[in-house]
Amino acid sequence: MEIVATGVEVIGAHGPLLAPTSLRVADGQTLLVTGEAGTGKTALALALSGRLKPSAGSVRLDGSADADVLRRAVTVVDAPQITEPDEALQVRDVVAEGLSLAGRRSTRRKVRDWLAERELRGDVRFENLPAHQRTRLLIDLACESRTTRALVLDCPDRHGHDPQNWYSPATARAADGMAVIVLCSTHSADELGAPAVRIGANDTESESTEKSDDTQNPGKTRKSTSVR
Repeated sequence: MEIVATGVEVIGAHGPLLAPTSLRVADGQTLLVTGEAGTGKTALALALSGRLKPSAGSVRLDGSADADVLRRAVTVVDAPQITEPDEALQVRDVVAEGLSLAGRRSTRRKVRDWLAERELRGDVRFENLPAHQRTRLLIDLACESRTTRALVLDCPDRHGHDPQNWYSPATARAADGMAVIVLCSTHSADELGAPAVRIGANDTESESTEKSDDTQNPGKTRKSTSVR
């Protein structure tokens, strides 16, 4: 599976929300996309998942630009004010809702067992979860859907200073065969020492990681060159 975004631009009622951005990511890869506050990271997340129609450009999954196909295959994780859970909810309620949205059983017993497998308590407020537990929980819930083939993590670095809190579980899912895109700050990418695509840049012409390399090194961050 491959997701290719070409010149994706979003114009809002009061002006540009996202500068034209291009990228490419395949299953088994983790792609960091950097941008500072106000550069349209959430708009890009929604466009990549078929939930927002770009004003210009296109997003294709295996050559198809069908928004329904994108919505079924691409899950946006923890987008501010969109898919992020209510911080006041208890963890067990967040899990129950997530399982239900994923088409899974969400009975009390199922939720209890799901949390026990991850050694998490259900009777604490979601806002009190440490950053690494929060991100892992939301990624795991996103992957409960049988149709999810790609993840877009929206600004996970806003919850803490250690980027390994989200980078480790993101690359683990890529190692399992998913395509993973992480929208983060330039500082986070620099701290990880990982290559990244910039919002407002074109990455579709860069050299792709060979499929054989992905097989030998699953979950490897995609090495790419951005062109303004």
